[in-house]
Amino acid sequence: MLTILQILGALGVFLFGMKVMSEGVQKFAGARMRAALASITGNRFKGALTGLVTTGLVQSSSATTVLVVSFVNAGLLTLIESIGVIMGANLGTTVTAWIIAVVGKFSVAKIAIPIIGVGFPLFFVGKGKVKSFGEFVVGFGLLFYGLGLLKDAVPDLKAGIAKGEDQGAIDTIRMCIEWLKGYGYFSYVLFMIGGIILTLLVQSSSAAMAITITCAMNGWFDPDSDYESFRISAAVVLGENIGTTVTAWLASLGAGSEAKRAARAHFLFNVIGTVWMLVVFLGFTALVWEVAKLLPDSLKDEKVNKNFGKNEVAFATAIFHTTFNLINVGVLIWFVPQIARIVQKWVPEKAEVGRDRKRLRYISQNLVDLGELNIAEAEDAVRKMSNHTNDMFKGFKGVFDNPAADLSSEVSRLKKMEEEADLMMQDITEYLVKCVARDMNASNASNIAAMIRIVAELEEATDCIYRLVKLTEKKYNKSYKFTDHQVEQIGQITSVVGQALGAVDNYLLRRTPPEVITSVKSLEEQSHDMRKSFNKEAVKRMSEGDIRVEMLYTDVNNQLMALANHALGVMEASDMASVE
Repeated sequence: MLTILQILGALGVFLFGMKVMSEGVQKFAGARMRAALASITGNRFKGALTGLVTTGLVQSSSATTVLVVSFVNAGLLTLIESIGVIMGANLGTTVTAWIIAVVGKFSVAKIAIPIIGVGFPLFFVGKGKVKSFGEFVVGFGLLFYGLGLLKDAVPDLKAGIAKGEDQGAIDTIRMCIEWLKGYGYFSYVLFMIGGIILTLLVQSSSAAMAITITCAMNGWFDPDSDYESFRISAAVVLGENIGTTVTAWLASLGAGSEAKRAARAHFLFNVIGTVWMLVVFLGFTALVWEVAKLLPDSLKDEKVNKNFGKNEVAFATAIFHTTFNLINVGVLIWFVPQIARIVQKWVPEKAEVGRDRKRLRYISQNLVDLGELNIAEAEDAVRKMSNHTNDMFKGFKGVFDNPAADLSSEVSRLKKMEEEADLMMQDITEYLVKCVARDMNASNASNIAAMIRIVAELEEATDCIYRLVKLTEKKYNKSYKFTDHQVEQIGQITSVVGQALGAVDNYLLRRTPPEVITSVKSLEEQSHDMRKSFNKEAVKRMSEGDIRVEMLYTDVNNQLMALANHALGVMEASDMASVE
């Protein structure tokens, strides 16, 4: 029991180090990583390189693929682009195996503790990027330290057999392994299934890889043959390649069709690779074992003649994992369009209607902590809400400018749009609150605060627009008639408000030129002056004309002025949250 707790504790330190390192990288370079993903523009090779680098930095292919699914769902990546990134992520995750193999040849504490020592003052004393870099360094040191603890915690069966220690426990483990090994070639398939289960349990292919290689190095798979130990570990690694796709698959549940297709493409890519590797498994592993023997002594145990096989298993597994993924990517990257067509047939397009189409889905919150990278989904949702607001305003103008037409269906549509805007504000605000609850840098925290204000202003703007629609509907239902002069004045203030909303839509979450902000402020002031002037005229006319018509007229002017005020509020907050 103590041994199991030690293994779990070591695994916990490893995973915690990975988490801290990943969060540090995202704070330090999150904006660049998002920009790199957003600039792929259909180039599958650039996408693969981006996926490789991103996964190498965050040390989690699951995080990268969930991020990809998230970006596809938000419309920031196409299916073709996402498949390229996913392929690169599979190659990037091979770095973990090499780290584990290298760790096996020296005392990890000798480097892990000094690494933490370097990062500690940067993390606690530094600010901004320096603090984030310190967090990354501390996480990197903890990751190494966890690997060292795992290496020490996992019992060495080969040495145990030689010394006659814990014979009962060793015999139990050997019986289980021997039972799985008793089916010839099919045994490798069983171990592959075991790799799938292991990855599902620990929810991290990197952690599963650490467990697998450590167990192989300590003779758990075959204490009598290092070569067979390597082959079994290679089979388990194949299973881990499939198991890691489950995270993205789960992340796509409840997402749009394109996001589901990206997750299925990840699964299909890894399954295709596993199938062809099972066909050539025996020959391929034999070749890799021979290559591992050619590695220089500097990469092997210091006591080469005595303990050579132990580290050879680790390096052979790393070589197998890297070579397999490299070949798989090198071959299948030419068939990305065909893979895309397969998953498009697998997941047919389903029309999303009404409010469901507008909902912001939390597809990356509970499965993988993407920290800074979550913000991209919220940014896209805010832009959609701005477009939604402008569409509503155009709908109001259409209703107002066509008094003779029966536009009851259009009024109903605009009512639904107003309800959708309420849901969008609720979704985005909840999402942003969850994002800000994560530990992120001050700049992103400020951006989130600004975006919360933006969606609140946009929701108020849609309320104003719907009130304008209802006032227009009342005018038609009551047969109130505006004079040509009144219609002209409403047209003037409507034009000013439309310009302000258009500027907001064009520059939302972008670095806004000062002259544009000044222009929107001027438009807001114009609407205020127009409303004041026009309403004064209406008050003078009340003694002579229909008070009800004049009251309706002033209500329209008031709502239009309020709408311009909300547009200015969005513009000011947007400049604070600019992402370019």
